[in-house]
Amino acid sequence: MDKNRNRREYGYLARGEDEKEIYMKRGQNYAGYSVGILHIDDVWYPLVPGNVVNAYTYDFPVKMKAVKDLDVPGLLSGDPSFGGAIVQAARELQEEGIRAVSGACGFFGFFQKQVAAALDIPVALSSLMQANWIKATLKPGQRVGVLTADLSSIKKELLENCDIQDPELLVIKDLRHAPQFSAILEGRGHFDNGEVRREVTRAACELVDENTGIGAILLECSDMPPYASDVQRAVGLPVFDFITLIRWLHNATTQKPYSGHI
Repeated sequence: MDKNRNRREYGYLARGEDEKEIYMKRGQNYAGYSVGILHIDDVWYPLVPGNVVNAYTYDFPVKMKAVKDLDVPGLLSGDPSFGGAIVQAARELQEEGIRAVSGACGFFGFFQKQVAAALDIPVALSSLMQANWIKATLKPGQRVGVLTADLSSIKKELLENCDIQDPELLVIKDLRHAPQFSAILEGRGHFDNGEVRREVTRAACELVDENTGIGAILLECSDMPPYASDVQRAVGLPVFDFITLIRWLHNATTQKPYSGHI
């Protein structure tokens, strides 16, 4: 068999430099996608720009894939019976030519190590995976303030799968019972976007005001990036979220040659 038959093509195809032999993975029927995003099969609420599964969020193409039959309670509990379906969906993205896989909920992190072991491309399923990287940018003793959809679901197993060995690094607050944000977890099909913005921003301010030594904010939930700029203006700190993670994966897998005047 041709050793290049399943070669994954990397590199920037520039005008004037495109006369070369190019390979395509077997089973890859389209191209140009760097990051594939796994998402829950059964949700019902507005997916506004900035949301991980709103394609208008990105200035590069992303490939979405639902995990068959996966629902919110199953993912938030880390139900191991969904592991096979999540791995299968991730493998399908890999075979379709995707260069890195992420998720559309921080609680996909329960399955991070299982999926990473099964694939041959980078896997970063949870925004929480940025925690150690953020820690390295802070002063000694500073901590990371985390806003989450559901505090009760941030279990030891989730943190360990995201390589967070020290839970004391994180100061966590949730919006599970916020009147409008809770529509996301409860699948009510609608919410007041302005009020959700205020709820998320208010929670971030409370997190910082009630805890000393927070050096950055990390938004665990894939529904919070639409409000990241508001959070940053309110608390005056670096804000990390799923979009910073996905852009990091994209940049690492789509390096372009530099050109210009010297």
